[in-house]
Amino acid sequence: MRKCKIGIVGFGTVGSGIYKILTSELDSHPILKEIEISKIAVKDLNKKRDIELDNNLLTDDPFKLINDPSIDVIVEVMGGVDLAKDIILQSLKLGKSVVTANKAVIARYGEEIYRTASKEGVYILSEAAVCGGIPIIEPLKRSLKSNSIKKMVGIINGTTNFILSKMTNEKADYKETLKLAQSLGYAEFDPTADVEGHDTADKISILSELAFGGKIKREDIHSEGISKINLKDIEYANKLGFEIKLLALSERDQINNDSLALNIWVGPSLIPKSHPLATVKGVNNALLIEADPLGEIMLYGPGAGSGPTAASVVSDILNLHAASVKNNNSIDPLLSFYFWRNCHIIESSQINKKNYLRIICLDSPGVIGKIGDIFGKNNVSIESIVQLDASEDKAEIVVITHEVNNGDFERSKDEINSLNEVKIIASQLSCI
Repeated sequence: MRKCKIGIVGFGTVGSGIYKILTSELDSHPILKEIEISKIAVKDLNKKRDIELDNNLLTDDPFKLINDPSIDVIVEVMGGVDLAKDIILQSLKLGKSVVTANKAVIARYGEEIYRTASKEGVYILSEAAVCGGIPIIEPLKRSLKSNSIKKMVGIINGTTNFILSKMTNEKADYKETLKLAQSLGYAEFDPTADVEGHDTADKISILSELAFGGKIKREDIHSEGISKINLKDIEYANKLGFEIKLLALSERDQINNDSLALNIWVGPSLIPKSHPLATVKGVNNALLIEADPLGEIMLYGPGAGSGPTAASVVSDILNLHAASVKNNNSIDPLLSFYFWRNCHIIESSQINKKNYLRIICLDSPGVIGKIGDIFGKNNVSIESIVQLDASEDKAEIVVITHEVNNGDFERSKDEINSLNEVKIIASQLSCI
């Protein structure tokens, strides 16, 4: 069997993890021995590394790998967007398949990248871009293709799940827990993408395209993060029988004029303690998929880290090598991907979902009645409304609605906020 020669662009935690797997002496599948690292592109040739390797493998010019006719596969694990996009597209145009862990590039430029790969008769594989070591993308491409996907909901960002788990279990302060996550390598120096939900939105965009077959406009996904969650919300959620998690949800809404409408959003949410996702702790991720005729399945495991992410990258490399041998270099239609329908995301105001609202107000007679009247006038059905932690002249009121229209809910919220008795709407969360 001819060896598969790869070039690795980027040699940080993931790149070095890939190297360790491919050079390991541990007992492993024989096909791993058919993968040969031809060249590694790094930023700094003189940087000290904790891995002993032949310096002749290194270059600081990634385009040397792309232009090397002996290299079959480019592995892009450098991060960033613009240069990574150029490297991926140039590699595909020169007839090289690409494996990437870059969710930001695939979420924003997937249509161009998939189209280029299809035109050139090569593959773009990105298992490691979503949920680290959990096999999610390949099942959506292959194993679940006999099903109609109805809904996906999951915890797909390990940083935020780590922070919320610490806050829940140890009553830890948000800012201190974020610093801990950074010190442990779970959060970046600039954690904005994680804690504000942008990373999660990138991932659910990619999964939605694979599940539903249509181009997703990443900018149309409404996303909120966890930076406004405090211990009061976690305390009240616990009292009411819920956990708080940053969720991504994507589900079918309806088909209009041959275009599938999708309900996709990202936000901190209350989950009943009996729900399978409520048990997902630390940096672990999980995705619950509802399909017809299969029913429900949940994919669970480590969502980040050098080892899990590198393992997913190597899995993609092995799939490419096996496909090229099996199909004599013709394209496997299940391993590749192309858009086969039109999709669009419904406007945020048209989404129907349950909501949690925490209101700080004056502890005065009739305020709960006024809040209830406003919701009723705007067709917002209330599941529960309770007053908690009254102190001095203030009280906190927590409202949980039934599944209601977002536009009606937001209109109600604005009217409640204008009541003389209301000091502030302290927090708003989704519920499932």
